[in-house]
Amino acid sequence: MNSVEDLLRRLEQLNAIGAALSKERDITRLLESILVAAKNITHADGGTLYRVTDGGVALRFEIMRTESLNIAMGGTSGKAINFPNLPLYTESGAPNDSLVAAYSVIHRQTVNIADAYNEPDFDFSGTRKFDQKTGYRSKSFLSVPLKDHEGEVIGVLQLINAMPPGAQTAQPFSAADQSLAESLASQAAIAITNRKLMVQLEELFESFINLINLAIDEKSHYTGGHCQRVPALTMMLAEAVNATTTGPLASFSMDDRDRYELKIAGLLHDCGKVTTPVHVVDKATKLQTLCDRIDQIDTRFEVLKRDQEISALRAQLALRDCKDASAEAALWSQCRTAMASLDADRAFLRAANQGTEAMSDADMQRVRDIGRNNVWRNVAGVESDFLSADEIENLTIRSGTLTAAERDTINYHIVATIKMLEQLPWPKHLRRVPEYAGGHHERMDGKGYPKGLTREQMSIQARVMGIADIFEALTARDRPYKQGMKLSQAMGIMRKFKYNGHIDPDLFDVFVKEGVYLLYAKQFLDPWQIDEVNPQALLQ
Repeated sequence: MNSVEDLLRRLEQLNAIGAALSKERDITRLLESILVAAKNITHADGGTLYRVTDGGVALRFEIMRTESLNIAMGGTSGKAINFPNLPLYTESGAPNDSLVAAYSVIHRQTVNIADAYNEPDFDFSGTRKFDQKTGYRSKSFLSVPLKDHEGEVIGVLQLINAMPPGAQTAQPFSAADQSLAESLASQAAIAITNRKLMVQLEELFESFINLINLAIDEKSHYTGGHCQRVPALTMMLAEAVNATTTGPLASFSMDDRDRYELKIAGLLHDCGKVTTPVHVVDKATKLQTLCDRIDQIDTRFEVLKRDQEISALRAQLALRDCKDASAEAALWSQCRTAMASLDADRAFLRAANQGTEAMSDADMQRVRDIGRNNVWRNVAGVESDFLSADEIENLTIRSGTLTAAERDTINYHIVATIKMLEQLPWPKHLRRVPEYAGGHHERMDGKGYPKGLTREQMSIQARVMGIADIFEALTARDRPYKQGMKLSQAMGIMRKFKYNGHIDPDLFDVFVKEGVYLLYAKQFLDPWQIDEVNPQALLQ
């Protein structure tokens, strides 16, 4: 191959490298690709890629490669570079022009050295020590600064020992080598800057998401943990499905972009709760609004007991003229009986105020009877039913602590979530975030909300998040109205949901077979919650 053909081949390589660099998302692989590409097009035996530290005072080793010595450090090699940073300035603040890499950064220019041992302007004492230790001969050097689109130097590409085809010893880097390396450095700097900007934008975006979750957390410390645990469980289950190679989910796969999209959806799945009133989110008892109104009812009971006592005292005074001791005793017996009945009703209402799994019809009727059969004189002196219609409605909630209207308010958060997320101009790789985040309350049988979607109308990712949301809610230990369930109880409920059309049966099988529930439990549940679970029974 003559020199012209070699140059054309290397130009083609340069074009291909530029295209490849623009597609690489991982910054470590990107840096490694830059160094390897530079070595290839210049026929260099070795090379190092440095990046300027954030403070702009030193160069940090990122990637090192030397083919003839089989040295591979940094990048994907798995071997860390433990060398100290190269200072760009001396202790007195003067430019550190003795180091060739530092010189390239400070003076923003390429340095091409034919033979380091014969170069008087730079300090190569470290290079000589390395050569003495390894038997290597570092000869030709080419240091090229990496300048971004604003002209700022962000790093240095340093190549060592040009070994063109047919050469037995290291040769100086040619003008063509330097030109190709500078062209590559320009493309590389732009690729690094673009990737860095993308990372910064992603970090900024995730910070805004965390800000929303922090706002929810500050409103209610009961839901703050939920906003972190559901994304974690979602990713655990999604990774388990991604690793599945048999069965109906074998074709499902995710790349890094898919993972990021699902992660963002998980973090935002309850962002609509910023619109939900805190007294509804945190409603720990049936009568709780801004305060627990059971205390007001306690006061009314005290008023009724006072009225009973006053009534008995008046009747006793009326009997004093006849001095009927037995009649007086009977009055006080009736008074004590009435007060005991009031105390029993009071204790019953306090118990009823706590959300239960299922309130009986008899208990609900007793609440109504207490409210209607007792009359008290309010602060205005007007006789009123003991319980208002609103209080009776709340105290007769059959399950939990929310009325139908309050449950609608809670459920509206998913509508708000969808509205909020659909307003954002999502880039292509995140366009499905609203669908994933907005589908975690749908059911496989179409009886969920807000859209009543069926299994066939939902993506696998949305169905995964639905399972994560339910399991987290069952086992959460920070809810104000219930204690977190043990694993066996929660998994038993999940199994019922599998068969009644609530959750995806295939995903639940993966959830069980791959032990996702146990992986999550070990990370997020209290030890007392992690009891024995029979996976085979759950799969039957």
